Amino acid sequence: MATIKDVAKHAGVSVATVSRVLNEIGYVHEDTRKKVEAAITELQYTPNEVARSLYKRKSRLIGLLLPDITNPFFPELARGVEDEMHENDFRIIIGNSDENTKKEKEYIQTFVQNNVVGVIASTNHPDTDTYRKLNIPVVFLDRTADNRPSVYSDGREGGRIAAHEIVARGSRQITIIQGPKHVRPAQDRYQGAIDILKDQGISFNVVQTSSYSFTEAGTWAKELFEQYPDTDGIIASNDIVATAVLHEALRLGKKVPDDVQIIGFDDIPLSSLLTPSLTTIRQPAYDMGRAAAGLLIQLIETQNVDHKTIQMPVTFTERDTTRKVEQHG
Repeated sequence: MATIKDVAKHAGVSVATVSRVLNEIGYVHEDTRKKVEAAITELQYTPNEVARSLYKRKSRLIGLLLPDITNPFFPELARGVEDEMHENDFRIIIGNSDENTKKEKEYIQTFVQNNVVGVIASTNHPDTDTYRKLNIPVVFLDRTADNRPSVYSDGREGGRIAAHEIVARGSRQITIIQGPKHVRPAQDRYQGAIDILKDQGISFNVVQTSSYSFTEAGTWAKELFEQYPDTDGIIASNDIVATAVLHEALRLGKKVPDDVQIIGFDDIPLSSLLTPSLTTIRQPAYDMGRAAAGLLIQLIETQNVDHKTIQMPVTFTERDTTRKVEQHG
């Protein structure tokens, strides 16, 4: 890989001149500039983004913190962030916190050391000092924190839709898989679902979970059918858990959706490929990522931002783990 010294030598100029061209500071004669640019192209020299940002005190780097990159929902969020940032000439450093506060703090420290100009965090702990003490803009993604800049979907409405649809399709022994207590969107979904069920006087059971983890989803699915074998309708905390429930129901010889109906949450790409394909509540993950990136760019470039919190709508995606609604003529 070519260095800045190689470029200087190739162009017959000093390292300081190359630096002035790269950082667009100071005067450089037009002919000299062309020589330097030609040398950069010929040697395929790539400037060190971190070094440049330290030198210019203004980087184009953003930190993106995700809780679990094995859950396909989060790479979709990240894709939206990345596309919007790339179009606006920003670059991203990604950290995967595994929902671990120590790891999260270490990543935030790494972001700061790399001179990022903003952070997008999908964190379970938005209210901590880790974020309050940062001197750069922060946008929370798929999370909310007391009126601080954030982009999230309407989880409560999602829970309401899921409960309404499963009841409309005939389930009466309903089990709700409640997501982690410390994750606000999970509680919003749960709250929305129980609001509808209580309102309609339908009794329900609850299975409490501590994370959205892929590895533990199978255990919760087994537990559910052991504790509540008569369950005929399940509202899952997300599509990963719904997939595990579907797998366990079929293993037990239950017919889906005839014996038991299942509704997930997120609409990750995998959901449409399952057999039977998963009925779910769709969050617009990619659009949420783009919106968070757009909001962060606004905060970096100007302080006048009209809408610092953006709530996106959710929709019901009907597939084959629920029965068709009977049309009354």
